[in-house]
Amino acid sequence: MDVAKKIVLVVLDGGADRPTVGGKTPLMAASRPFLDHLATEGILGIMDVIAPGTPPGSDTAHLSLLGYAPEEVYTGRGPFEAAGVGINVRPGDIAFRGNFATVKDDIVVDRRAGRISDTHQLAEAIRTHVHLDCEFIFKESVGHRAALVLRGERLSHMIRPTDPLHVGELITRSTPLKDDDSSTRTASIVNEFTRQVHSILKDLPINRERERHGQLPANTVLLRGAGAVPHLMPFEQRTGLKAAVIAATALVIGIGKLTGMQYIPTQGATGHVNSNIEGKVDNVNKALKDHDFILLNIKGADEAGHDGNFDVKSRFLSHVDRVLSKLDIDDSVITVITADHSTPVSLKEHSGDPVPFLIRGKGVRTDQANEYNEFYAAQGGMHRIRGLDMMPVLLDLLGLRKKFGA
Repeated sequence: MDVAKKIVLVVLDGGADRPTVGGKTPLMAASRPFLDHLATEGILGIMDVIAPGTPPGSDTAHLSLLGYAPEEVYTGRGPFEAAGVGINVRPGDIAFRGNFATVKDDIVVDRRAGRISDTHQLAEAIRTHVHLDCEFIFKESVGHRAALVLRGERLSHMIRPTDPLHVGELITRSTPLKDDDSSTRTASIVNEFTRQVHSILKDLPINRERERHGQLPANTVLLRGAGAVPHLMPFEQRTGLKAAVIAATALVIGIGKLTGMQYIPTQGATGHVNSNIEGKVDNVNKALKDHDFILLNIKGADEAGHDGNFDVKSRFLSHVDRVLSKLDIDDSVITVITADHSTPVSLKEHSGDPVPFLIRGKGVRTDQANEYNEFYAAQGGMHRIRGLDMMPVLLDLLGLRKKFGA
C-alpha cells in the first residue's frame, strides 16, 4: 500500500484560547508561516479532547489523544508524575503529586516555598528519616515539585489530599473517601507522612539558611492527585507502532513511560517559555530514523495562559512556529499539530473550548482552510471530533485499521 509510514503528534500544551485582544486569540495573533503552510497542504478541524464543555486536564487529555479512554484507566495524576520523575511504579502502587511548601501554624503561606529550585537535600532528609507503616518512595522533581509512592497491602487512592490548593488555608487532614479499611489506613499513613515531614524539615540547616536570607522555608510537602497505578496496554501492542515521547514535564514523560514509549530526554527542556524547543525538534528528527510514532509536547503556551499574559503566549507560539519549521518531515510522515486543551488568558485556567488541529501527510484529503488557528480550524474539512477519535484516524491513514463488517 502506498501510505504514510510514521506519525509525529505535536501537542502545543494549552495552546488554544479565546478571542481577547482585538478579537484575536494568541494563536491568531502569532506569526505562523510554517503552521499555515502545513494547513494549506493538510486538513483542519476542531476537537473536544474529552467532551464538549469539559475542561481537560493535561493528563486525561494526553491519554485521550493516545487512544486510552480516561474514564476507564484514569484514577489520578500522581502515577504519571511519579513515573515521569523516574520512579519505577508498579500496578497497585498509590502515587501522589507533591509540592514543597511553606506553612506557619499549619496554615499554608506559599504552596511553592518561594518557587524553591533545589530540593535535593530536603528530599534526602525525607528519604532518610521518615518511617511509615508501608514501603514508600519519595523523589524530588523540577523546582518545588516532588512525587510520593506508597507500596504494599491494603492501600487505596480514595482519600482526601492534604493540599488545600489555596494560601491562607489550613493543610487539609487526609480522610477516607470510602468507608473501607484500605482507604482509612492510607489516609492515616498520609497524615503521618505529613507530620513527620514537617518535623524533619522545619529545623534543617538549609531552611534556617533560607530564612536568614529572607527566603521562605520549604518546611512541608503538600500532596494531591492521588491515584492507583493503572494497567495500560502498551502503545506498541495497541497500535503496532514503536513510539517515543519527547517532553519536559514529568506528567507527559510519565504517560509516555506507562504506555511503553521510549523517553528521549532533551538537555535544557524546562517546560517554560525559555525551554530548549530546538533541542526537542532535533531529537524528533533523530527519533524518526528508528521510531514509527513520536509524541512531542511543547509546554510554554500553557504557562503563559495561566499567567494571563496574551503577548507572551503569542510570542511563544511565533517562536514555536519558527522552530517547528526545522522538522524533517515529508509526505511519508503524518504530521499532527494540536493542543491538549485551551488555557484562555482571560481565565488563567483550562476551559472546555474545543482545540484546533491539523493533519498533513500522504493520503490526507485537503480542504480550503489555509491558516492554523481556532477560527480557520472550525471551518476545516475534519469538522468536529473527540480526542479518542484521533488515533483511529491516524492509524487508518497508515493503513493499520481493520475493516468493520464483511
